[in-house]
Amino acid sequence: MQDFEFSTCKTLSVSRGGAARLADKVAAMGGRSVLIITDAGLLRSGILQPTLNGFEKAGILVALFSDVQADPPEAVIQAAAAAARSAKADCVIGFGGGSSMDVAKLAALLASSGEILSGVYGVGQAKGPRLRLILVPTTAGTGSEVTPISIVTTAEGGKKGVLSPVLLPDLALLDAELTLGLPSHVTAATGIDAMVHAIEAYTSKQLKNPISDCLAKEALRLLSRSLHKACEAGDDLHGREDMLLGACLAGIAFANAPVAGVHALAYPIGAQFHVPHGLSNALVLPAVARFNLPAAQKEYAELLEIVRPGFQGSEARKAEAFVDYVGGLAPSVGLPVTLREVGIKSEHIGALASDAMKQTRLLVNNPRELTESDAAALYLEVL
Repeated sequence: MQDFEFSTCKTLSVSRGGAARLADKVAAMGGRSVLIITDAGLLRSGILQPTLNGFEKAGILVALFSDVQADPPEAVIQAAAAAARSAKADCVIGFGGGSSMDVAKLAALLASSGEILSGVYGVGQAKGPRLRLILVPTTAGTGSEVTPISIVTTAEGGKKGVLSPVLLPDLALLDAELTLGLPSHVTAATGIDAMVHAIEAYTSKQLKNPISDCLAKEALRLLSRSLHKACEAGDDLHGREDMLLGACLAGIAFANAPVAGVHALAYPIGAQFHVPHGLSNALVLPAVARFNLPAAQKEYAELLEIVRPGFQGSEARKAEAFVDYVGGLAPSVGLPVTLREVGIKSEHIGALASDAMKQTRLLVNNPRELTESDAAALYLEVL
């Protein structure tokens, strides 16, 4: 066995209705003043109210920052950090989807460490310290609640990542009740996003290890058995719990065995055309999976046993069947399957392929070398 290291957040809590009792967790940490970071739509929905009531009852001061945008730009992160300083917060809570949690990670860091955002891009550049950090996902997709990664949209319109252990939270809280009634198209896109995390962690060229493999397979089992159920019955709590835990396990897996080509091609779609991240991944997954087939045949065959147990055939046939399976995911849950459906035309392919090549942090993990001409061909395949 090769040497490896594995890390994750300090505490993971899985609790129905746990968000309403979050004040107890903060008090146990010694927190007395919190900044909750979320988006305006979630704030309007009222889903935060039980949490806010708990803080009021506990006598813990609360400030709200609800200006989070999808694919958060640098200005939003700077504003959130300023809000944390202004509130004299000793704890930051990211409450929402991946964007809210990514903003919360960096706000907790920048408000405490004195570091500047431009100085922490890349791997291991953020040193801390940070404020106490709690992350509460309201969608089952990004796994951001358990990853040491935050993705930022730069002033130039590109995407950069901050990757450092200091971004791992003190507490990740999974409360499936928060995801009840999530719209079908959001459930579908975020669910496939989580499945991509599991698949890419399992096939990652770098840092793949026995623990990440176990987590990726269990994540894929939970997600594959409940994706359609959760899309069709938004109030099915058991299905929602499967999706939320599956997304979390996939997040822990890819935090240690990093994602690769699917994400490298998805990021430019999101940055240039403001397509939600999960949908961007879903669009390019089938083409990248087929491209990687020669280098990932063994792993794909093993993953087929998770999604289609009992399938008979050679390793090559099983791997092909797995590629067919992932190719059928998006249409089976009603998501777009071509780039044209999200406003991308043939004249945009060159710029997308060029931007994909800037994702070197991701491309080195792909099981098969992926060049700019390959990226252009893959985009054209799903145009």
